[in-house]
Amino acid sequence: MVQWVKFAKMNGLGNDIIVADMRDCDLQVTAQAAIALNADPATRFDQIMAIHDARTNGTDNYIRILNSDGSAAQACGNGMRCVVQALGSETGKRSFTFETIAGILDAEEHPDGTISVDMGKPRFGWQDIPLEEEFRDTRMIELQVGPIDAPVLHSPSAVNIGNPHAIFWVNNDVWDYDLEKFGPLLENHPIFPERANISIANVTASDALTLRTWERGAGLTRACGSAACAAAVSAARTKRTGREVTVTVPGGDLRIVWRDNDHIIMNGPAEWEFSGQFDPATGAWRRETEGAA
Repeated sequence: MVQWVKFAKMNGLGNDIIVADMRDCDLQVTAQAAIALNADPATRFDQIMAIHDARTNGTDNYIRILNSDGSAAQACGNGMRCVVQALGSETGKRSFTFETIAGILDAEEHPDGTISVDMGKPRFGWQDIPLEEEFRDTRMIELQVGPIDAPVLHSPSAVNIGNPHAIFWVNNDVWDYDLEKFGPLLENHPIFPERANISIANVTASDALTLRTWERGAGLTRACGSAACAAAVSAARTKRTGREVTVTVPGGDLRIVWRDNDHIIMNGPAEWEFSGQFDPATGAWRRETEGAA
């Protein structure tokens, strides 16, 4: 018997998101359902943000995150903005505190419609990222693509922003690199025991950089919020930029601030596409409304 739950198809700068309302029920979105939804062009997504009832006092909700291959994700900044917009349109609230597998996150919708998410503190220790072997300085790790004497990409910065990230720095256009080819190989490289998000970044000013990302469990994406945060803090940590930058991704711009208290604040938009209902066991779905809630 199908048990329908509500969902919203949304996006954050083109990062395709499904926000699933799993409150007041004991169900979980299965990997099978995620894969089935992603196979349908109308519901293709990068992440599912499943909103569950709060588990911890002082939080509004527990958010479970799934990638399009059905695997679990620890963080998704663009998805969190979509959750805030969806819940804000329902409740009238503008500030939220969420629990995820990566920890507690605060988020706020501003009068101009942009949404800020506190992505927490970056983790730079090799065991915290995690990496398979010890690197005392993760600002630059030994990893390369191409011939050993003329690598195409090399020496990425590594950091954990809820998820593991590796950022390769280049001096030319990030579109000059075949990330669709290199991404899956690097995502699954043995140096990353939990796989990794792979990004190519080019610093264009002291407060700006461009970024493309192959997202772990999702593939090429028009925007990855945690990758933008990873690139921003890594750029500051390697003295390529200051601690406040605009990160331009294929879908648009995100403003990232790495505060003195070590917390990373990501600011950007979210957009509602349509709403519907789906079966969290199988991924069967039906459309309800178009446009904003």
